[in-house]
Amino acid sequence: MSTERQYLAEQFDDVGQQRHADFLGMWLFLATELLLFGGVFMGFAVNRWLHPQIFGDAAHELDLMLGSINTAILLISGLTMALAERAVALRRKRLTLALMGATLALGVVFLAIKGMEYHKEYSEQLLPMTGLVFAYDGPAEAQMFFNFYFVLTFMHALHMAIGLAIIAVLMVIGRGWKLPDRFDRQVRVVGLYWAFVDIVWVFVFTSLYLLRS
Repeated sequence: MSTERQYLAEQFDDVGQQRHADFLGMWLFLATELLLFGGVFMGFAVNRWLHPQIFGDAAHELDLMLGSINTAILLISGLTMALAERAVALRRKRLTLALMGATLALGVVFLAIKGMEYHKEYSEQLLPMTGLVFAYDGPAEAQMFFNFYFVLTFMHALHMAIGLAIIAVLMVIGRGWKLPDRFDRQVRVVGLYWAFVDIVWVFVFTSLYLLRS
């Protein structure tokens, strides 16, 4: 029995069938996440349609420069993750781990910049939270914009943190390189998740930062 087949789950006939099941499972999971984000985006779209001027003005309080830098960082991380998938398919261990490390580093930088942005908004009293003073100089409806902003960006940051943790674990597993075919499948599944994180951020950035009055 091959080493790979030793790790084949009993419900599958072969490794190929297990690979398809893994991808199907990730697609189903991402579909549920799409419903989660989609509901929030729908609520944001309705409220922006009801209060276009107020939402547009409130968007000017966001740091477009930091948001743009983070967008570039996340898109580059998507590229490094895609290249890691290609490298593992070619069974190039060092290159695969280096590209995954680059993805991990870029993700950490993204979250650090997002933390700086949150701190800036906290200092400007733009956090619409119980117990904190909300001091935006504008209509009361603007608070709804900041509610959506923090919900969407925090949800995205949480998904990023989970993805980074999984990538870090995979890098530890990959150092052994004992089951390259299995590792290939794992990297591709995580790459699919990371692509979803990238796409969600593009919608977040466009909706919150770019659609200004």
